[in-house]
Amino acid sequence: MINVIRYEDLGMANHGWLKARHHFSFARYYDPQRMGFGALRVVNDDIILAGAGFDMHPHANMEIITYVRKGAITHRDSQGNKGRTEAGNVQVMSAGTGVYHSEFNLENEDTKLYQIWIEPNKQNIEPAWDAHEFPKGATNELTLLVSGDGKAPLSIQQDARIYAGRLEQDAVLSHTVKHQAYVLVSEGEIQLNGKALKAGDAAEATETKQLKIIANSEAEILVIDVPELN
Repeated sequence: MINVIRYEDLGMANHGWLKARHHFSFARYYDPQRMGFGALRVVNDDIILAGAGFDMHPHANMEIITYVRKGAITHRDSQGNKGRTEAGNVQVMSAGTGVYHSEFNLENEDTKLYQIWIEPNKQNIEPAWDAHEFPKGATNELTLLVSGDGKAPLSIQQDARIYAGRLEQDAVLSHTVKHQAYVLVSEGEIQLNGKALKAGDAAEATETKQLKIIANSEAEILVIDVPELN
């Protein structure tokens, strides 16, 4: 089953320096029907103004993944980690026993990103941070970015996988789902198992193990494959 979530129906927040669309309940946005999707707890579609960002703040026992779509984000944390992640690349942080971090857009342009939180299957681990650079340009395939089984460049504490890909117009691909999938359309327009999605939209794919994706235009998509919470 494919359940389409339209961009215009997402939760919204405008803090001036930050414009956010919330796929699930987050901060002041609350919808009891949108509390998460299995182990996926948060997807925020953020625009951070140049020179602005999130000051030091704490997290614990959460897997936090940042996929940068435009510009770059600079990370610092209480473990001594720091790094700059630019468009098309990904950073992950396992908050574990607790960590403070900041995320700033130090560029001279707005930064667009997805902030993704996944509930871990291990509690109170040692906090960790990592980032990885991925190939740019259309590949007409989905690249495994993040997983919990050691098969991806970036690791998290959950039996989940995050894929991304840039597609040329008319590209067609099939993708096998392990658990259930949350699909994000970052750019362009696609068909997902016959359902039309445009930039900013998402879809919940449940009770299906095969996704057929057709690019109606040049497109960028993410597929987040997550288990149900026990």
